[in-house]
Amino acid sequence: MSAGVGTPAWFPPRSVGQFSANGKATSQPQAARLSLSKENAVGIEVRNLSKKYGSFQAVNDVSFEVAGGQLVALLGPSGSGKSTILRTIAGLESADSGSVMLTGEDATQLPVQQRGVGFVFQHYALFRHMTVRDNIGFGLKIRKVPRAEIKSRVDELLDLIQLAGYAGRYPSQLSGGQRQRVALARALAPRPKVLLLDEPFGALDAKVRDELRTWLRKLHDEVHVTSLFVTHDQREAFEVSDQIVVLAEGRVQQIGPPQVLYERPSNPFVAKFLGTVNILPLRLLKPGKGGVGLAALLEVPPSEQAEAYVRPHDLDVHSERNGKPYWTARVDRITPLGGILRLDLQIDADHPLQIELPCDQSVEVGFARGDEVYVTPRHLNIYDRTHGAFQPVDVNRALNEAWQAGAGI
Repeated sequence: MSAGVGTPAWFPPRSVGQFSANGKATSQPQAARLSLSKENAVGIEVRNLSKKYGSFQAVNDVSFEVAGGQLVALLGPSGSGKSTILRTIAGLESADSGSVMLTGEDATQLPVQQRGVGFVFQHYALFRHMTVRDNIGFGLKIRKVPRAEIKSRVDELLDLIQLAGYAGRYPSQLSGGQRQRVALARALAPRPKVLLLDEPFGALDAKVRDELRTWLRKLHDEVHVTSLFVTHDQREAFEVSDQIVVLAEGRVQQIGPPQVLYERPSNPFVAKFLGTVNILPLRLLKPGKGGVGLAALLEVPPSEQAEAYVRPHDLDVHSERNGKPYWTARVDRITPLGGILRLDLQIDADHPLQIELPCDQSVEVGFARGDEVYVTPRHLNIYDRTHGAFQPVDVNRALNEAWQAGAGI
C-alpha cells in the first residue's frame, strides 16, 4: 500500500514552460542578475545598492535587473530590505551607495517627479474628497494635460479596472478591493516607465487578495508595464510574478522563476522560506534489508555535514519496503486539510517528517496513528554544509541509472 502526490495545488503551472529557455536561477555572491531574453530591454537595474539606518544595515550591496515588461516580486520576511529598495527606486529614499537605472537612464540623483515611476501603496492613499474619476485623473491634471485627454485616459482606465460605473463615487463608497484598483489606475494614468507596488494587497482580507492577485496578473498581461512589487507572501509572489528576488537581512539570496526557486533553492534559507520542507541528515539513509541507502546510492559521504531537503509532496509512503531508499517512521498524526491529507510522522525524537497526500487517497492509504511506515523520496535536494552547496536529485532517475549500471540494487 502506498501513496504520493505531486506539486501543491497553489503552485502556478504556467511557470514550468514559460521560463524553460531563460529560467536559470541565480544566487548573489556579488551581483545577482535576472535571466533576461536578448530582445527585452532592461526596465529597472539596481547596482550595488546599500542603505543604513543608524547602525542597522537595511540593504547590503543589492544588485538585480528587471526586464522590460516583466512583473517581478521582491519577496522576503520583515526587515529584509524589500520596501527600502522599492522606495529607493522610486526616489522616496536615498541610498548610501549604489545606483538605480530606469529604462537605461541613471535615475539615482533624479527627484521623484522626474523618474517616471508609478507607485501603489498598501493603504490606497486616495483623496477622500475626490471622486473616483478625479482621483484617477489627478496626476494628469497637475501635469496640465488637456482636459479632453484626461477624460479619454480616465475612461480607458475605468474600463481597464472594471469600474466604469463607479466614476462618480467617493472612496468611502467603495470596497477595499475597489479602492486598490482605483489606486492602481491612478498610478498608471501618466503612463509611467515602471510601476512599483508596496504590498498592494496587504490591507485586504484573504478572499479579496486572492481575487486581486488573479486580476493584477491579467491586467499586467494587457498593459505590459515593467512592474516590481513587494510582498512577504510566498503564494502571492508565486501566483503573480514572472521572476522572484528572494531577500533576507538586506541581501539577495536567489533570483529566478518561481518554480526554479521552489525546486532548486540555492541555500537553506530559500528552501525553508518557500514552503514547508523536511530536513534530514543523510546519515539516516542507511542500507537495510529490502531497502537501499540513498547516501550510498548517490556516493555522498553519510555524515553530519550532508542533509536531505525534501518537500512534503515529494515523498511516497508505504506499508512495506519496496527496494527503494527509505526512512522508517511512525505515524504520529493524520490531519485532513481540505483537498489534502497531512501525515505527521516521527523518524526519531529529533526528526519529524511531514507528508501531504490528496484526500481522495486517504481510503486507499488506510494508515492509522502508531503505524510503522516506510517513506521514500522521489525528489530532494542534498545540502553539503561543508561547501555550502545544494545538489538537486531525482531519486527515481538515480535508481534507474544504478540498475542500468548493474549496481545490484
